[in-house]
Amino acid sequence: MKQLLQNIKNGKTTVEDVPVPTPREGMALVKVAASLVSAGTERMVVEFAEKSLVGKAHSRPDLVRQVLDKAKREGVMPTMQAAFNRLDQPMALGYSSAGTIVALGKNMQGFKVGQRVACAGGGYATHAEYNVVPRNLLTPLPKNVDFESAAFTTLGAIALHGFRLAEPQLGENVAIIGLGLLGFLTIQLASAAGCSVLGIDLDPKRIKLASSLGLETVSRSQAESASQAFTSKRGFDTVIICADTPANDPIELAGVIARDRAKVVATGAVGLNIPRKIYYEKEISFINSRSYGPGRYDSNYEENGLDYPIGYIRWTEGRNFQAVVDLLSSRKLKVESLISHRFPIEDGVQAYEVITGKKKEPFLGVLLKYETSNEKQETSKRIEFPLVTRNLSLSSVKLGVLGAGLYANATLLPIIKNNKDFELVGIASSGGLHAQHSGKKFGFQYATSSEDEIINDPNINTVAILTRHDSHADLVVKALKAGKHVFVEKPLAINSHQLSVISKQLLKTDNYLLLTGFNRRFSPLAHKLKSSIVNRQSSIYAHYRVNAGYLPLNHWTQDPALGGGRIIGEACHFIDLITFLIGVPPVSVTAHALPDDGKYREDNVSMTFTFPDGSLGVVDYLANGDKSFPKERLEVFCEGMIAVLDDYVSLTTIKDGKKKVESGAQDKGWKAEMTVFAEAIKSGGEAPIPYEQLIGVTKSTFAAVESIRNKSTVEIK
Repeated sequence: MKQLLQNIKNGKTTVEDVPVPTPREGMALVKVAASLVSAGTERMVVEFAEKSLVGKAHSRPDLVRQVLDKAKREGVMPTMQAAFNRLDQPMALGYSSAGTIVALGKNMQGFKVGQRVACAGGGYATHAEYNVVPRNLLTPLPKNVDFESAAFTTLGAIALHGFRLAEPQLGENVAIIGLGLLGFLTIQLASAAGCSVLGIDLDPKRIKLASSLGLETVSRSQAESASQAFTSKRGFDTVIICADTPANDPIELAGVIARDRAKVVATGAVGLNIPRKIYYEKEISFINSRSYGPGRYDSNYEENGLDYPIGYIRWTEGRNFQAVVDLLSSRKLKVESLISHRFPIEDGVQAYEVITGKKKEPFLGVLLKYETSNEKQETSKRIEFPLVTRNLSLSSVKLGVLGAGLYANATLLPIIKNNKDFELVGIASSGGLHAQHSGKKFGFQYATSSEDEIINDPNINTVAILTRHDSHADLVVKALKAGKHVFVEKPLAINSHQLSVISKQLLKTDNYLLLTGFNRRFSPLAHKLKSSIVNRQSSIYAHYRVNAGYLPLNHWTQDPALGGGRIIGEACHFIDLITFLIGVPPVSVTAHALPDDGKYREDNVSMTFTFPDGSLGVVDYLANGDKSFPKERLEVFCEGMIAVLDDYVSLTTIKDGKKKVESGAQDKGWKAEMTVFAEAIKSGGEAPIPYEQLIGVTKSTFAAVESIRNKSTVEIK
């Protein structure tokens, strides 16, 4: 399929061939008929992308600070590589479209194939021939609402939510500042609600268009005097700012024309330096409207399909979408005259030349159109790339990759690409877009949106699983059953049932290797540390302090059902490193956590593990520190020696009063991990990490969580 993409790194807007996405549970695959280009949000994205690196840094100082903090912790080169990789990720443009459902994921009751729908949401309702959209961002269309009109639904919901926030009453006076697309929609909504509405704009052409539609409007220069006449010198009850400008004039004007104790709502992106004197003297209430309504930015609502009870929240974003569609159906909201441009998706780049001013044309509603005939459409989940010649070994590992997110692109795939033992065959992501980008970038033979295609490909003998945590166990079992060697990024599983299924499958799988991405045990400094205690005769004490940094509670890794939480999802790394040093997994754990206080979720914890030989391992995993401070520090005490591993940059050993320091660039072991894995596959050797340790470390994370909740020591069985 064709999709319009923005490269943030080089500023190029392109139309690319991308695999048709696969709908996951709670989602529908929609064949798009029309999508609306946002002259505000999308123009800002494109203009940001077109800036130089200096320009980008100047416009986003908050991101610059994050980069500088990361550089302090991890060094300049790794930080720059990570930053450029993030910038290089393709961005799917668009958030408002309409089309027909052609396939459904599980648990999509109430929707059916062939149903006409409006689609919403950044990353979902994109400018592409096919969209995968969650259930709460889909709105059924009545027969009398055409696809072009329905493509305005999301923007209409933005206008409607801003209007609702003002809580205007029947017969009140409402001013709309800014007659772009959002302003024209807001005027119609206010009129339909029985308000007396005056529109204000700088552009004479838009004022003329509004007048032709029967709307009362004035120019900016006439606004103050006209407002006095329009409101009988009382001032406006409500002022809604729909302008798109960094200037402060709209918010100043709103204060001037508002009545005493009026409400001002900003739905457009405008300067927000509120003039205190006039807003104070009139006691004006100011509200900055947030997108489509309650539910926006809530992953439980938008991604997981959980609705809010109507008795508590009447107008969610989904119910706002439905209200806009109903207004379109009743003709109380009319958008046909607002359409200034139509482009086929193949010419989508021209739409952005219009909204960014490269084409000197007046515009308002810019639509992208898609082929909707009943003739056979291109629905392939796979695209192939020209064969890339690589200097491969004769017995290379034929690799298929599941997942093409930031970790894959920034960390693992660059390492694999430079390893001659790997032949890059196929890569998959459910959305198709990131697989297409990574496949082209790293030289895979094909990209697909189907995980099963990778797992069942006879040309692939090894599968790397880099997907979200909740999918790891199921994909591991599928790949092992299909006769593939498996690398799975941590965690191996997020609950005991998943781990049990994997363990049973391993008993049936003698010829295929499984490796979990516990990369730290493969780092050069970790191996040097182990070599210093390999001949020990007594137990050791190891203390691993992790300055993990804060993650918001709505981050997917914090969701027990998706990420497993931070102990299971990340602290497993540090338990594994201690397990590697001691040589066997722990047998018990006692864990304590600081109070969450509504901000954390069991991510400020101290865990003490006991081992069969009497060794002790303490992992302090903390989210309440300063992220500019180095992340990891391991101290080991054993037989008169102390070893300190600092963030995989330096190893200090002290014995008999003598101090030895080894240091270099940070190396957390990813390269060595992939090398050892490939060698084990080619030689038919043992698994790089004994299964006893893979399973034992994973069990240890479950036991640690249990210990925190039960406030007791837990035996690890």
